[in-house]
Amino acid sequence: MANTKSARKAVRQSERRRTRNRAVRTRVRTATKAALRVLAAPAVAATAEAVSKAQSVIDRAAKRGVIHRRTAARRKSRLMRRAARALAAASGEQA
Repeated sequence: MANTKSARKAVRQSERRRTRNRAVRTRVRTATKAALRVLAAPAVAATAEAVSKAQSVIDRAAKRGVIHRRTAARRKSRLMRRAARALAAASGEQA
């Protein structure tokens, strides 16, 4: 356990940060899963909106330092790649 006053304060701060970061990370995962669910569905119209929302949440997490900026870039890249594949498949089916 923390002995000094500054160490006790550091414990309080890190606990606050941990809970905040956990909520942001959860938001990132939820938005990503929602976008992937939309990609799996045949509805093309909702795809752009869901992917855009997920990208926004990922960018916000990176800006706050919850996830690394390169991790954010990688996640967005993978999401966009899957979106492009899903849209190509959908347009191929219509043709």
